Amino acid sequence: MEMRQKKANTETTTIFFSFFFVCALLTPSAVADPRTTDQSGLFCGSARPPPSVAASFIPTFVKEMDALSSQLINNKQKFATYHLNNSAIPFYALIQCHADLSQTDCLLCYAAARTKLPRCLPAVSARIYLDGCFLRYENYSFYTESVSPAIDNFTCGSAAAAGAEFEFAESVKYAVANVTRNAAASEGVSGFFGVAEVGGRAYALAQCWESVGRDGCRECLGKAAAVVVGRCLPRREGRALNAGCYLKYSDHKFYGEGGVRVHGHEFSGDSTLGVILAIALASAAFAMLTLLAAYVIHLKRLKEIVTARRNLGKVSISFNRLSMNFKYETLEKATDYFNLSKKLGQGGAGTVFIGSLPNNQTVAVKRLIFNTSQWVEEFFNEVNLISGIQHKNLVKLLGCSIEGPESLLVYEYVPNKSLDQFLFVVEKTSKVVTLSWKQRLNVVVGAAEGLAYLHGERGSPVRIIHRDIKSSNVLLDEDFNAKIADFGLVRHFGADKSHLSTGIAGTIGYMAPEYLVRGQLTEKADVYSFGVLVLEIVSGKRCNAVIGESNSLLQAVWFYYRTNRLIEAVDPSLDSDFPADEALKVLRIGLLCSQASVSLRPSMGQVIEMLTNRDCEIAAPSQPPFMRGTDLMDPDASFRSRSTYSSVSGVSNGQSTKESSSLLSSITTGPARSQELIEE
Repeated sequence: MEMRQKKANTETTTIFFSFFFVCALLTPSAVADPRTTDQSGLFCGSARPPPSVAASFIPTFVKEMDALSSQLINNKQKFATYHLNNSAIPFYALIQCHADLSQTDCLLCYAAARTKLPRCLPAVSARIYLDGCFLRYENYSFYTESVSPAIDNFTCGSAAAAGAEFEFAESVKYAVANVTRNAAASEGVSGFFGVAEVGGRAYALAQCWESVGRDGCRECLGKAAAVVVGRCLPRREGRALNAGCYLKYSDHKFYGEGGVRVHGHEFSGDSTLGVILAIALASAAFAMLTLLAAYVIHLKRLKEIVTARRNLGKVSISFNRLSMNFKYETLEKATDYFNLSKKLGQGGAGTVFIGSLPNNQTVAVKRLIFNTSQWVEEFFNEVNLISGIQHKNLVKLLGCSIEGPESLLVYEYVPNKSLDQFLFVVEKTSKVVTLSWKQRLNVVVGAAEGLAYLHGERGSPVRIIHRDIKSSNVLLDEDFNAKIADFGLVRHFGADKSHLSTGIAGTIGYMAPEYLVRGQLTEKADVYSFGVLVLEIVSGKRCNAVIGESNSLLQAVWFYYRTNRLIEAVDPSLDSDFPADEALKVLRIGLLCSQASVSLRPSMGQVIEMLTNRDCEIAAPSQPPFMRGTDLMDPDASFRSRSTYSSVSGVSNGQSTKESSSLLSSITTGPARSQELIEE
């Protein structure tokens, strides 16, 4: 059976490739006018659809493009818009042909444009300018946009005009001024359009989209004229590619006579069998390409699902044996069918709801969203590793449900949510509790004990590295005791291993330099993260806070330490209601944990000894590593986003991204603001 399925898949793939290849060979490349095929500009947006709707994005694109095609054909127009609001992601599209094209050439230009535009997929926005038409899609309604600083562009020819530059420049200026004035005044069935010729030396064409209106056209062409005249002369050609219009000048006549709309008159164009054949075959090739892409994606997702189901079957047997498997219906009812009023937090991999079991036990139910193959690994980390460990300072995993329409994890409910909600409130109100010094010290000690247990120093049967210690992953119970949460990134660490070499994952600002640069993971990476967390708890400021001339909290605390002003790092909201010597000791421990040298950082067992033993000697810390936040957060760096999740605490501080070589090379002087790096 499996062999027949594989053979069928192979034959289907061969048929797809063969048919698409034949279509490509049969498509005539020399039939169409260059204005219907020559590309002036293709611009792809950087945003991508959320993983939950990524699979439906390409079919939505195909449906949108087909709708535009139908409008052009059925209405015999050269302008069309279409939008889908009932899809998983909003989709708006617009096509505008230049009025000098015949209806047939308009269809041919659109066919060429929509064949090239998929190069931008799966971007949620893209636009293409051909010399005869414009095609754009977005995830918002853009139809009335006439100018946009983010979108407007221009291109200039590479060669200067032959002959007298002054005469050519003056002719272009006159032609551009004339065509922009006439186009803005000539609203009609083909939008705002005009052409101009000056002495056989300069030619110009202007076209606004029908949707921008007269005032929008005037604004758009005014900006376009200033750009091409000011930036492109004395070159032979210049084009303005704006949000609401297109303007071109040249030293030769480039526009046609078919369908040219001048002073309200329209002339008919020609239609040939070759052009019609080109349109049909281009559309067929586009459709087959789309089907082929969908088929390949389907096969890949099917393979992932089969593998995932096989793994889930193994977990199901294990959990049934351990009596940790909850019925999906039980958890659905416990959360009032996942009512939004029960929602505690949300992240890229799951949403957390408060629920009440039939025995009246209050729990936190994580409703997992599986978008990539990575979810299997994260699920097994949380289930297999964490189900075997229990500690008062770790959030307890009670069980899971894996046999319903989606997988669920069940945790003990931690009522006070996450630590960051108490430390980093911008405007503290009467409803917000300011943690006392005693509570903060208790959190520090509790987090240290939980980490020491994970590292195998305090009775844990396994050796585990958390990899994502931060304030949003430390939850507080009703007595404000710390409980470490979110175990999706944990790694099992064998007793015979000195370190692990692994992909980068965690949160920038909390990540140890040796792990970020070389991917070498040890327990000391968690110690570094803990050190940064300690400084946040004592100071009440985020690790990415700019304090004076310091670009980060770590840099600021180090400066206070070196200048014998360490007491100034303590949170002012404590109003000096704390033992100064104890606060200074905790800050020094935080600096010890966040030292650049791995060997100089203490173990978590040693940290607990320093925190709880008054007679324990504390060494002088050495300089921590610093990174330039501006380097790491350079918008041009090649990051790819993917959101992660918080267990019960809600959405984490940072955005999720994948690190790149530009990030690794930028490590020099201070932790950047929190930015999650999640391996795929």
